[in-house]
Amino acid sequence: MNIYLVGFMGTGKTTVGRLLAEKKGWNFVDLDDLIELKEQRRIVDIFAKEGELYFRKVEKKILKQVSTQKKFVVACGGGIVLDKDNIKIMKKTGKVVCLCASCEEILKRVSLSTHRPILNVAKPKERIELLLKMRAPYYMQADKMIDTSKLSIKQVVSKISKILTAKK
Repeated sequence: MNIYLVGFMGTGKTTVGRLLAEKKGWNFVDLDDLIELKEQRRIVDIFAKEGELYFRKVEKKILKQVSTQKKFVVACGGGIVLDKDNIKIMKKTGKVVCLCASCEEILKRVSLSTHRPILNVAKPKERIELLLKMRAPYYMQADKMIDTSKLSIKQVVSKISKILTAKK
């Protein structure tokens, strides 16, 4: 079994994932890092040169490879849930936990980031609101949702740990 952390950018998937993996004694992997490693370029450059469709194909291929492993905590890109096959893969090979946060909190957390290609727009708050609305039905397919807006990283990790032990 693996644990897949999904959710919008800035909800804490990577930070929470690292601490959760450490706590469980599992491996941690960030799919975006693996994509950059495989492609030997940053995601922002992949989006700029190849487009989102190409990125999503690479993301799906990497997810398939990671899903063959066991005892991994996987931080997924925010849009991974847009492909129903990705959701099936994750649910078949582990538990899917969606981390969410308010639009304001997300904007606060990612405002200094320059590597967020879908936020390189004139009105990032409106873009976040639109994407959150569009992706909500996909995120709702997760096994569990946790709002990280007002929680510390340790609190989120503790909630996920409790969920996982309760399901055994």
